Amino acid sequence: MASKHFSDNQFTLKEVIQNLGEWFAYFLSKWKILIAAGILGMVLGALVSMFKKPVFHAETSFVLEEGDAGGIGQMSGLASLVGVNLGSLGGTSGLFQGDNIMELYRSDRMLGETLLRPFSENQLLIDRFVEFEELDKKWASKVDIPSMDFSIPRDQYSVSQDSVVKEVSKLIRENQLSVAKPDRKLSIIQVSISSKDEDFAKAFNETLVDNVNTFYFQTKTKKTGENLQILQSQADSVRAILDESLAEFATATDRVPNANPLLSSAQVESRKRQIDVQATGAVYQEIVKNLEIAKVNHRNNSPLIQIIDSPRFPLKRSEIRLVKGIVLGAIITGLLVLFGLYFHRLYQKHVQES
Repeated sequence: MASKHFSDNQFTLKEVIQNLGEWFAYFLSKWKILIAAGILGMVLGALVSMFKKPVFHAETSFVLEEGDAGGIGQMSGLASLVGVNLGSLGGTSGLFQGDNIMELYRSDRMLGETLLRPFSENQLLIDRFVEFEELDKKWASKVDIPSMDFSIPRDQYSVSQDSVVKEVSKLIRENQLSVAKPDRKLSIIQVSISSKDEDFAKAFNETLVDNVNTFYFQTKTKKTGENLQILQSQADSVRAILDESLAEFATATDRVPNANPLLSSAQVESRKRQIDVQATGAVYQEIVKNLEIAKVNHRNNSPLIQIIDSPRFPLKRSEIRLVKGIVLGAIITGLLVLFGLYFHRLYQKHVQES
């Protein structure tokens, strides 16, 4: 018995071509339905393109350069030769490095604080967002937004007000905010806000960037800044004590201007004051050295944030144009009808075979 090249579950090329021909003939017989679907899709696409509002995109790009930790590391080696320990003067080397500033842009705190910033003289950004998104109507069954005053201090907010701010922040983070690096090898960060309100998109983007970058800069330099203030305060205090000791030494010397060198008791007071001056001077010298090093460390630890591009009117917009809407509507509707006819035919064959 000759072996079969095809099993019963396999198709020959002739059978495949014949099957495709049957499907083509079937779809061709439904040409009226397909044409009607295409026309309906064109009408729907045209309506969508006419009534769908355009989306505006406000984008800001900036360069973020972290503080020079290597410079202070080299300086610590030199400082150790003269007995100065820079360990306590170090900065926040492990804080907010890498992509953490991007997560800071997405945080509830930063988004919430930005929403509560002024949009105009009589309106906050959150009020503007609620207005054009019509959240007062959409959320009317859950919360009474028109009765809320978001201009009062945040610690006086009710639970409902805090919930509204948090929910609006969530909507912006999930639907309108984009924070990304165009190239992972570069230190350029792009922050984009997409909104149906062009004025809101620009104002919110600029306010968010200013808010986050200021917070980032202050946090990065907080520890070194506090160390600098402490050392400056210590230097001022020791300098005041040194000046007082110098005055007391001069007074003690003036009391016995021509002391008899054979009488040591006459020189005791002036010697005490002289020792105080020397000890205070040595302490002051060490503090001044540490103070100067702390100033350099503070400058090196300060990140550089340089804006490259900022949003300007008119903003970039994305919309479905009329021709594009008609073509897409016809294609999408036609494909849906084709799939519907395909599964309907399969169902009929299955019923007939069974």
